[in-house]
Parts: sequence; structure tokens; C-alpha cells
Amino acid sequence: MSQPTTKVLVIGYVWPEPRSSAASGHVMQILETFLQEGWDITFSSPAGVGEHKADLAALGIRECPIELNNSSFDTFIGELAPDIVLFDQFMMEEQFGWRVEKHCPDALRVLETSDLQSLRHARHQRLKDRLKSSTDENDFSTLFAPALREEFELMAGTDLAKREIAALYRCDLSLMISPVEIELLVDQFRLPRDLLHWCPLMPDLPTTAHTEFEQRAHFLSIGNFRHAPNWDAVLWMKTAVWPLIRQQLPGAQLHLYGAYTPPKATALHNPAQGFHIMNWAEDALQVMSAARICLAPLRFGAGIKGKIVDAMLCGTPTVTTPIGAEGMSDGLPWPGAVGESADALAAAAVALYQDKALWTQAQEHGDQLLAAQYRQSEHGPALIERLQACRRDLANRRRDNFTGAMLRHHAHKSTQYMAQWIEAKNRHSESSTSDSRG
Repeated sequence: MSQPTTKVLVIGYVWPEPRSSAASGHVMQILETFLQEGWDITFSSPAGVGEHKADLAALGIRECPIELNNSSFDTFIGELAPDIVLFDQFMMEEQFGWRVEKHCPDALRVLETSDLQSLRHARHQRLKDRLKSSTDENDFSTLFAPALREEFELMAGTDLAKREIAALYRCDLSLMISPVEIELLVDQFRLPRDLLHWCPLMPDLPTTAHTEFEQRAHFLSIGNFRHAPNWDAVLWMKTAVWPLIRQQLPGAQLHLYGAYTPPKATALHNPAQGFHIMNWAEDALQVMSAARICLAPLRFGAGIKGKIVDAMLCGTPTVTTPIGAEGMSDGLPWPGAVGESADALAAAAVALYQDKALWTQAQEHGDQLLAAQYRQSEHGPALIERLQACRRDLANRRRDNFTGAMLRHHAHKSTQYMAQWIEAKNRHSESSTSDSRG
């Protein structure tokens, strides 16, 4: 007799837009892994629908909008009775985790982190402090030096870290995209390693030859303008990195692509400086394949960078910072160059742009890194195996994770009381309105 199909409910922070952000791309890779296993998937989100939303229904995934602080979710999840609930980002676990606990206590609770938001925000604060203390727009090496202990000390007192790591404890398994973040959580925050699973980006590796050096031109940078690290990188390129490149390559052009281009970005468009704001790229891999160099001068951030994986897929060397390269190479040669100052980044970019042998070597390093770290054929089955093992041993896992059980208990009670208060207040408001109209 055949086994019943595994039912998965995904609660998304947003509806996936894989062509707009790496986080959405990773969610889609996870969904595709589940589909390959024949699992039954329902995707829900309280967010509005963006203009670049993926067509989940075409893939056979049910789409079910939900609302925050609305008891209709209780009926919805009770009728669905999922075997696995995947929360996309910790805020969704905060909002809906207690309702999952109430109506589907035996469902495996999985958190897709994308990156550690508390780490990203702490690093952003470090950058702000550095910008306030010094007008030097060149050397930012102090941002990239901290050991994990220093990162912990920067994060530990923040509300965001406490919320995020509490959510990690409340879940049975959390998917981590960066091995550096796993080490930070285990060694500094003392989170049990058994609660974490390394699940990096899982792209389809290229099957055709890369575009040749001579057929490429210009520099490229890409990333959702709404993402604070990307916007900061644009500003640093504009004020410091790009002028240095143009001094050495007066005819060089930089094309910056990003979804949801705000007026503050279009205001930077300056063809005379070779600085072009190109808005959204319909096909990111196509424009990446036409560029000779990818620039990713990130001064803060977390996780691993989808734009750099895309660059490797296209055979395009990347010039970035230690933040951009963090957690990606596992000691293998970097497919481009890593610098800690505008001077170093510009010098490396110009050298790679002009030297075919150096450029070709960087491209080969990218191919090697993709094959070693980002094979979907390896990470997809590993994810399925881990989820199935967790389901089989769920009772023991939850017994051993007493801290998580304690946090779930208190979150369930306190959030339940708050939701009941909000619903009662809404009913009272509706009743008062009805009375006044009568």
C-alpha cells in the first residue's frame, strides 16, 4: 500500500519573486525540491501580491492568502492538517506559530531563515557608527575584521536577536544558508547544532559554455533596491568605488539593475559618468552573461549572496568585500577578488577587466566553487532526508529541546490572549458602529 502524500504548508513573509531577490529564489528552490518528492504544497501569505510574483499555481502549488490576527486561519490550518509547516522568516513564526501549535501540534515546524536578520541589522548599526565617526570613504577594513564573539556582543542586547533566536528555538529545525551563521549560533548563542540544517542556494548548474571574454563589456551590479545592503553598496559605488575605476578606465560603463527602483536611485543615473540605473532586469542571467565584471561592494549584510552565485553561473568574475564573500567559498579560491577599501576594489576590478588570463582564471574558480558547494542534486535530497528524519523522531527532539518547548508554551499563551483581546476589541468596535448607525 502506498504511503500518504506529505502535506506541506508554507507561510511566506511575501509571495515569492525569484527574479527580484535571492531570498525568494531560495524559497522557490525549496518548493521545487518538495515538488520533486511528490509532496502536496500549499503556499499562504498575509502580504500583498507584488508585480513580479512567481506563478505557483502553474507549478501545482495551491495559493491561499491569509490575514494577520484573524481567527479564520484556525479553520484554514485545521482543515488542511499539514504534516510540515515551513515559516518563511521568523516574523511569520511569531505571528502564526502559536496557531499552528494549537491546531496542528504534531506538524513539524521548520523555519527558513534566508539570513540572520539580527546579524544584518547589527552590522548595519556598526556601519552607521563608522560613518558618524569618520569621513573617510575609502577604507572600511574595521567593518570586516570582527570575530564571531564580537558579532555576538553586538547582537546580544538587541530585541531583534532575542526575537529571532527565540523563534529558532521554537521550531524543530531551521534552515541556514550560511555556515558562518551556523557557527555563530552554535558557538556564541549556544543554540543546539541539531536544531540547524545547512541549506545553501541550490541553482541549476550551467550546461553550456560561458560567454567569452571578448564578447563581454562593461561592469554590472544587481540587487533589489529595497534591500538596505544593496542600496548602501550603490551609494558607495557612486561616491567612492566607481570614480576610481573611471579614472583608470575613462570609457567604462556601470549598469545597475534592481527591482522596485525608487526615485532616490533613478536620481543617481548619470550617463556622463558611465553610471546607469537600469531598473529591473527581465532576465538577470542574460544581463550578467553580457557583463565582464560583477561589482558587489557590500559594507554590511548576512547570509550568502544570490547575485554572486548568479555571477558564477554566468562565468562572470565578482569583485566584492569580505561581507560579500562570507560563507561562500569554504577555502576555495575566490572567483574574482575581495577588497576592504574602495582603492582595493577599484584596482582589482580594473585588473580583472583588462587581463584576460586573470579573468579566465577567476571564471574557472567560479565553476569549481559551484560544483563543490551549490549542487542541487546534493542539497535537495539532504534536505528531504533531514526533514523525514526529524518527523520520525519528533517526540524525542521536542523532549530534548526543552527551551524550545518552554518558549512555545509561553508564546502560545501570551499570543492567544492578545489575539483574543484584538478580536474582542474589533467586535466591540463593529457593534458600536452598528449601534450608532441604527
